[in-house]
Amino acid sequence: MHTAAPPTASRRRRNLVFAAIATVVVLATYAVTTTLTASAADTLISQGKPATASSTENAGTPASAAFDGNTTGTRWASAFSDPQWIQVDLGQTATISQVKLFWEAAYAKSYQIQTSPDGNTWTNVYSTTTGAGGTETLNVTGSGRYVRMYGTARATAYGYSLWEFQVYGSFGAPGGQCNTASNAAQGKTADASSTENAASPASAAVDGNTGTRWSSAFSDPQWLRVDLGSVQSICQVTINWEAAYGKDFQIQTSTDNVNWTTIKTVTGGTGGIQVLSGLSGSGRWIRLYGTARATAYGYSIWEFIVNTGGSGTTSSPSASASPSASPSTSGNPLPGGGDLGPNVIVFDPSQSSATIQAKLDQVFTQQEKNQFGNERYQFLFKPGSYSGLNAQIGFYTSINGLGQNPQDVKINGDITVDAGWFAGNATQNFWRSAENLSIYPVSGVDRWAVAQAAPFRRIDVHGGMTLASPDCGWASGGYIADSRVSGNINPCSQQQWFTRDSTIGSWNGSVWNMVFSGVQGAPAQSFPTPPYTTLPTSPVTQEKPYLYADAGGYRVFVPSLRTNSSGATWINGNTPGTSLSINNFYVAKPGVTAATLNQAVAQGLNLLFTPGVYHLNSTVNINRANTVVLGLGYATIVADNGALPMAVGDVDGVKIAGLLFDAGTTNSPVLLQVGPNGATGNHAGAPNLISDVFLRVGGAGAAKVTTALVVNNNNTIIDHIWAWRADHGAGAGWTSNPSDTGLIVNGQNVTAYGLFVEHFQKYNVIWNGNGGKTIFFQNELPYDPPSAAAWSHDGITGYAAYKVANNVTSHEAWGMGSYCVFNDDPSIAAYHAYEVPNNPNVKFHNILTVSLGKGSITHVINDTGAAAQASNVSPSNVVNYP
Repeated sequence: MHTAAPPTASRRRRNLVFAAIATVVVLATYAVTTTLTASAADTLISQGKPATASSTENAGTPASAAFDGNTTGTRWASAFSDPQWIQVDLGQTATISQVKLFWEAAYAKSYQIQTSPDGNTWTNVYSTTTGAGGTETLNVTGSGRYVRMYGTARATAYGYSLWEFQVYGSFGAPGGQCNTASNAAQGKTADASSTENAASPASAAVDGNTGTRWSSAFSDPQWLRVDLGSVQSICQVTINWEAAYGKDFQIQTSTDNVNWTTIKTVTGGTGGIQVLSGLSGSGRWIRLYGTARATAYGYSIWEFIVNTGGSGTTSSPSASASPSASPSTSGNPLPGGGDLGPNVIVFDPSQSSATIQAKLDQVFTQQEKNQFGNERYQFLFKPGSYSGLNAQIGFYTSINGLGQNPQDVKINGDITVDAGWFAGNATQNFWRSAENLSIYPVSGVDRWAVAQAAPFRRIDVHGGMTLASPDCGWASGGYIADSRVSGNINPCSQQQWFTRDSTIGSWNGSVWNMVFSGVQGAPAQSFPTPPYTTLPTSPVTQEKPYLYADAGGYRVFVPSLRTNSSGATWINGNTPGTSLSINNFYVAKPGVTAATLNQAVAQGLNLLFTPGVYHLNSTVNINRANTVVLGLGYATIVADNGALPMAVGDVDGVKIAGLLFDAGTTNSPVLLQVGPNGATGNHAGAPNLISDVFLRVGGAGAAKVTTALVVNNNNTIIDHIWAWRADHGAGAGWTSNPSDTGLIVNGQNVTAYGLFVEHFQKYNVIWNGNGGKTIFFQNELPYDPPSAAAWSHDGITGYAAYKVANNVTSHEAWGMGSYCVFNDDPSIAAYHAYEVPNNPNVKFHNILTVSLGKGSITHVINDTGAAAQASNVSPSNVVNYP
């Protein structure tokens, strides 16, 4: 959101004046601008195509308005700063011959026209520092799927404003026909996600010998990658499968071996010799990315043949980890990499146990009760073995290993969360985490007594776990993923818990709602007695990106997408995925501006937020596919002046992980928006991922936001969020921290795991998209409605915790709990906790409500289910609905 716009009346006057100026400028410019008509073979190819921009001045000036064919009535306008850009996705590679820019009076003095094969690596095809505005017709020579105007200096104090941005050209490989007589992959360097054995290396698939083959491990996903040596235009791929072939797979290209573009998706492949013709894409690297095997064996290819088209190739980009940068206002791109700041504390096995323990204790003493403070810490352990440690983890503290896999860091001791500070009550042990290391507990059992926003990921526990304080105390909610616990897990007093894609020795205990998805060793399905909800596999998952280190320095590993998964990703070898150098990241520190972060993304960098509190008064736009946004040590983004602090474009593969978003004192529309309104892209092959993302309204002070999280992009994966309208702390009250809704899902085929959403004043969750799935939902209705009359709508008392919109025809959910504690008016009887359309394809399994002693919930779902009464703190269960 742009927050510095003039008042409405002034804005109207400015438009009228500028419209008059624009007319004069256009007339004056017309006489001196050479207008060259596009050749007869080339046509307007950009109109109506998807468009994105670095920013928009307001909702009435979207990027799409520059491609709608209306040259006088609608326009794109940017924020009032440099640099800014607008780009169009032509849908496939095109030869570009001409660009026309129809400027409003706020035009660019200095700008470039750039093309890109993938939306990441850009080539200048036109550049000027003397832009004149009006209508500019530019003859260019270039090719690409994406075309953008990259403005570096404005001619006015306002932003950049275009009535229309027209691209002329033709589709098809530059230079002529597809060259099927030559295999561009033969003899080139090849590697793979895995090999079955030494006799089936990746190189065997590109050696020209149909008697040798590459074959993978017997799991999904797997990939085969070839370095063509230079950027090539790809027009055809032929795969000579052995009997173990791929049923579902993609062909992907990359110019930097980091960011990948899918140019062909195959579902229901038949094996044999498979010819994929009519491809349109370019890259130096090409890979087959398999997501589903046709047999119980791996993927096996006799020969992988790549044909190219065009008059030649372009030179290869640098193979260094730092990507090419787009121009910046200063002429210097932002640097990648850098130090991680003073609140990232790195330990080495050469340090004494006493030294390490003293630092752990120092931070814990400060953070044990620091529930709403501004201090943030990240502990990192280099690979090796550590003995005699007890790492007690307090608020806003994360402890991570720096190995590529959990076994690389061995803690002979304990990583402990207890609740001594709160008399054994663990229900407020929020905002702390452990990740990517192995624990050998001193007593054989590690203690992790937590509540919400406290993930336990990629941990190898050589022993058991307990999930509550020594006397059981009170405990309510938690999350384990991609982990192995060799012994028994005892939840003790935990009212609900979610475990996903892990391996456990056993589980013993339950209160109301224990949910397991893809957990090897989980108890059998038995809800409600005992209340175990067990799914053997998880439909579609992608694990959280994580920081690690090798001989070259810090890197971030991005795990691969999995379907129908179970068990941890690393038990049988390295987690499949892609490794990114820290030099591919802009390392952010508190005080950075949204403009700088936008520049970093625009020039091809990912974002790494070091521990601290970040105040942003405008939007960080993540409009580049496959961008990774990763926070360390509960890095916290505060929305200032009513800003929407972060928004994702309708693009593939963006990962946002490890961040806490805080509402500010001025109402924001949203804290995190994934996809623009009306997003239509199909991202099934590379979904957006929201992982360990937490959203808070109040508690640290008075705060306001309409909706915490909005998901518009199709196929998004939500993997563990806690959206919390504060029920305690500073600024907690019906009028002090108003917020309507925690989560709105508009996208199709969105999958949510570990959905914790609490205390919002209207519907806590609204699900508008078809094909949605939720596995585990934990909710408390607001504590503080002043009366039933103040908290009613359409003749119904209260708002449901989870509403599926009336127009939805397919949705499924498992393991859901909603609770009430109406402190201000215990007479309130909320009508129901789940409100859904009556449709056989809208299915709910193993859901419940509980009254925690104040107020009641009349029904569980719609008009079904017994009342949860204050006099009986026992769940009201519905096993299946309908």
